[in-house]
Amino acid sequence: MPATVVTSPPTLFGTHRCRLGESPVWDAAQERLLWCDIVGREILAADPDGGALGRWSLPDRVASFGLCESGRWVVALAKGVHLFDPETADLSLLVDPEPLPATNRLNDGKVGPDGAFWIGSMDDRPQRQATAALYRVTGNGKSEKRLDGLTVANGLAWSGDGRTLFHSDSRGPWIDAYDFDPASGAMQNRRRVATLTDAAGRPDGGACDAEGCYWSAGVSAACLNRFSPQGRLLETVAMPMPACTMPCFGGADMKTLYVTSLSEGLTPERAQNPNTGRLATLRVSVPGVPIGKFRDR
Repeated sequence: MPATVVTSPPTLFGTHRCRLGESPVWDAAQERLLWCDIVGREILAADPDGGALGRWSLPDRVASFGLCESGRWVVALAKGVHLFDPETADLSLLVDPEPLPATNRLNDGKVGPDGAFWIGSMDDRPQRQATAALYRVTGNGKSEKRLDGLTVANGLAWSGDGRTLFHSDSRGPWIDAYDFDPASGAMQNRRRVATLTDAAGRPDGGACDAEGCYWSAGVSAACLNRFSPQGRLLETVAMPMPACTMPCFGGADMKTLYVTSLSEGLTPERAQNPNTGRLATLRVSVPGVPIGKFRDR
């Protein structure tokens, strides 16, 4: 693998500033980027150049979301996984995988190659405890717990062949990998890919490229870290925002990385950065793995 796959350095994307930007999703059919502002309780859309296209307000914090086969979106609010129609704004509860404990909320989620929505939770208290879990949600409203004992479930991403699942705990702080069956959604052979420090970049959201490498948003270190499938750190990309939260691949050739960030809860020193909460984009030579659609019909 080449020493670097970045072909153009990160630049700011659009003008929007998020309070807690997360869950960027490339909508290839509409040629647009979607993402959410968790604290702002909204999903936003922009064209590939950053021009604003739309925004949708939700009744609670928007943890994460994905695209559905029907054209709707599967949306994890703080409590409950919902189906949302962006044309009519109709919102209906599919399932609440974790009604208790009340101090938890849903967090990072992504549609897997099995057509299910995988959603993690987190302890929402300042002094976080290992009360969170990871769930698999299917279109018939069935929820199945797959992992527990987590603190802040994060970093879901799958390799291009759908046979490796990456997952992180931001407070571990570690990244693990599993053998994955894209037909059944079974996961096994858990192994530790990386253990991070705040200085190296505590792992937040993640994405995979066509070489099987895993890109992790280093929220504590203003960087993106690219790991080999075996966990070797291949590259660290400095970002213009002090707290990047999640990357996703998009564009016609899937060689553009879009990265969200947050502006709330930063130290006074980091909060002085004028790019807090902004989105950024960069070009790479290796395409990303397209994300599947939720089988809601």
